[in-house]
Amino acid sequence: MNPEALAVVCRHLSVRMRERLVVGLHLPGAGTTPSHARARRGALVATLTAGALLLSGCSDEAARFGFPEPRSEQGDHNLALWQGAWIAALITGVLTWGLIFWAIWRYRRRSDADVPVQTRYNLPLEIFYTIAPVLMVIVFFDHTVKVQNEMLDDGNPTNVIEVTGQQWQWTFNHGIGEPDVSADENLVDDEFAYDSYGYVVGTGSHIPTLVLPEKTTTRFNLRSADVIHNFGVPDFGMKMDVIPGRVNHYSITTKEATATFDPSAEDLIEGTTFRGACYELCGVYHARMIFKVAIVSESDYKSYVDTLAQNGFEAERPLLGGGKSTRPADDIPTDEEEGE
Repeated sequence: MNPEALAVVCRHLSVRMRERLVVGLHLPGAGTTPSHARARRGALVATLTAGALLLSGCSDEAARFGFPEPRSEQGDHNLALWQGAWIAALITGVLTWGLIFWAIWRYRRRSDADVPVQTRYNLPLEIFYTIAPVLMVIVFFDHTVKVQNEMLDDGNPTNVIEVTGQQWQWTFNHGIGEPDVSADENLVDDEFAYDSYGYVVGTGSHIPTLVLPEKTTTRFNLRSADVIHNFGVPDFGMKMDVIPGRVNHYSITTKEATATFDPSAEDLIEGTTFRGACYELCGVYHARMIFKVAIVSESDYKSYVDTLAQNGFEAERPLLGGGKSTRPADDIPTDEEEGE
């Protein structure tokens, strides 16, 4: 082969090699075909359809993301915040993981000759993933403050219950008669909303029941006789610290009745009750600081409080130091008994 022919062949091979290298550098978006686009659209539609069917078949508990069914109007606000936070987190998680796996698949190395584009900086993307989380935090903060204000709004209570936490049970003081709500405005004086009270005191052998009237705004004045406790009812979506020397308070507007008054029943209540407890570690028998909650009709509530008074559990002032037991025995051992 003469030198001129050899030079032509070399130039031809050089051009082909350059073309091969350029083809091997796949740019973002390059190589997209109508069939690929249709496949992606089909996958998206299938995913959305499956998600819709899954959500439509969810139980109420799944739709609440494990949140208890609210038994108060305030609990509805807390549930909405809980659901919104979960939905936002799921959307963010699905989007993030989706983009990760899509990038892994879309820009995978297809042959030994492929050299993916080496992108070191992407200013628009970096601005997005810096600003987006800040905006999310601002939105979450705004909604949290609004829900907090709704939860702590005392409104206009028509019923007031004096709650005392003591090691290791609860005392519930129910007012008898009509309340003087104005007397409850100053929580550190010696004036109370009612002229007399019917009370229930729990013990180590008896779990007390907190009875509330339905569709009524009840204010809880929380006091401690000894150490810090925490008064909480999951079905209300609310709890609050009970601190010695300080009167904390919040109001709950109950929903429909779940139980009825029955003079022959234990605790005078028959029907569905739900759980309340102390949520602050307060000593050795902290686990015993539980109670039941029942919502009854207004007439049943009045009958319940009147029956407490008739049975001898009545006082002119609420029992703020724990009071005496409503049961004859208390199985919490004394220090001497523990040492035997």
